Amino acid sequence: MSVQVSDRRKPFVIGAIIVSTFMVAVEQTIVATAMPSIVSQLGGFSHYSWVFAAYLVPQTATTVIWGKFADMIGRKPVLVLGLLVFLLGSALCGMAGSMEALIFYRVLQGIGAGAIQPITMTVVGDLYRMEERTKIQAFTAGTWMVASVIGPLLGGLIIKFLPWAWIFWLNLPVGVIPIIGFMATLKEKVEKKRSSIDYPGAVLFIVSTVALLFLLGEPEQPWAVLGACAVLFLGGGAAFIWWEGRAPDPIISIALWARRLIATCNGVTVLIGMVLFGLNVMMPIYLQGVLGRTPVQAGLTLTALVAGWPIAVMQARFLFPAFGIANVMRAGGIVIFLGALGLIFLTPESSSLTATFYTLVISLGMGWSGFTAILMTQESVEWSMRGRATAANIFS
Repeated sequence: MSVQVSDRRKPFVIGAIIVSTFMVAVEQTIVATAMPSIVSQLGGFSHYSWVFAAYLVPQTATTVIWGKFADMIGRKPVLVLGLLVFLLGSALCGMAGSMEALIFYRVLQGIGAGAIQPITMTVVGDLYRMEERTKIQAFTAGTWMVASVIGPLLGGLIIKFLPWAWIFWLNLPVGVIPIIGFMATLKEKVEKKRSSIDYPGAVLFIVSTVALLFLLGEPEQPWAVLGACAVLFLGGGAAFIWWEGRAPDPIISIALWARRLIATCNGVTVLIGMVLFGLNVMMPIYLQGVLGRTPVQAGLTLTALVAGWPIAVMQARFLFPAFGIANVMRAGGIVIFLGALGLIFLTPESSSLTATFYTLVISLGMGWSGFTAILMTQESVEWSMRGRATAANIFS
């Protein structure tokens, strides 16, 4: 099993990856700008937060399932299918006549988006040697940074000059580009072998994951609802582990996730994610509520949170030969700790520039450690397991 792409065609594959990554990344920020206008027309303000959850939860829950399919049938069909599902959801979102319908169609969007990030990163791992991958990953990391800045601005312009449906319909012409690119340039040689889809495992995994995300994301719900989610998570998780240990072709390989290197890299990614989302939530509150800064100033600080990541990835290509890949990961952890230590001592009299500086330091550390984690994960497995291993890290 291998990806067979000539050096002449590789830039076109990477271009398709960047376009599809940008489309999915910008979707997470562009909708936030448009939501007040959407609510004013559709009503249903009580469902406001569900528009975001309906996208992010299935995106998270289906990531590892898409990774399994990519190892079974190849990267290209999974990417094309994921993009088609995402575009179908986008088209239907623009036609939604109620908030309930919009939430349902956002689920479709999220399911499709779950295929794009892990499988595009898997393709990069297939196409390039480790020493070449840092440059490509810097481009993809930079794509997320640009999307986080452009998304709110683009959303505002669309709401000002066009109907809100174009927030979603804009994906249609953009999404066709990577589909054509992957179909025309991504060539694979996939070994044909009999394999079955682990439907029980997939269902149990999605149920337990969604229950956990709902339990953590909706703490204000009644105790009966939270208790039911806890039962679903614990019971579904236990049943999933039991089933995967006996399934002939499990959707998730427990043995793979239990490998010391992969478990360590996934653990690093979990901790990085906690820092990343924690700062995304708390830094604007601190800057605006404590320091009295404007939303624009708070946004500049959050830009530093995503700006350091691609810079760190570009630096990594020079650090790996000098210090070793494992030492770069350790150094990233130390840098994150030092940046967090600086944030601990912020006061109501501190400067917003100080907060921005320490946020940038943390972002650099996350870039070194996060990129190293995905790189070590991909290098530790063969082609036939790289999709699952990459998806496991993204899921983390």
